[in-house]
Amino acid sequence: MRNLAKRVLAATAFVALTVSAFAMPPVPRKSPELAITDPSGKQILLSSYRGKIVVMPFMFTTCPHCQHEAQMLTKLQHEFAARGVVMLGIVFNEPNAALTAQFVKDYNIGFPVGYATRDTVTSYLGLSVMDRWVVPQVAVIDRKGNVVAQSEATGTPDLQEETYMRNYIEKLLKDGGPSSSATPAAKGKTVAKSGAAPKKD
Repeated sequence: MRNLAKRVLAATAFVALTVSAFAMPPVPRKSPELAITDPSGKQILLSSYRGKIVVMPFMFTTCPHCQHEAQMLTKLQHEFAARGVVMLGIVFNEPNAALTAQFVKDYNIGFPVGYATRDTVTSYLGLSVMDRWVVPQVAVIDRKGNVVAQSEATGTPDLQEETYMRNYIEKLLKDGGPSSSATPAAKGKTVAKSGAAPKKD
């Protein structure tokens, strides 16, 4: 009887882990609305950028990978702004105006950055509380309002690499987005872990 109970418990744990592992929402998919708050207290709606390509890094201000991502995307923002591309940053380790403003100033970020709660971010990205996930998480929205790329929970190095992101944005500008449902990094190569693992509250 005790062995049966152990087998049932093990099977339950396996199912829970399997559900967690496949809980990430499909890509591409229609982007839900997302509201963030800028340092001045103004609400920014993702839907206000409809018709543009939007690259959204979800960041911790204390994460070196996030700091690098923000600086890299600032460079790409300067290159692509005139062509209808917007970078929109979201801070969520300590969602408050002062921390967000200081982050923008310290790293000379050249695109809008707002803050949101952790629950808002994990809900938007479809991250499970069971998942071990890292930051930055990055989502890319095409001109039709579809999420066409998103970091894996454990990180997608391609979405943190300048040359890859430049080429990917060029592709979206040229043809409106990829027809594949695969995350960009999942092209026959192993996705390495990257970024910093968030601390659990």
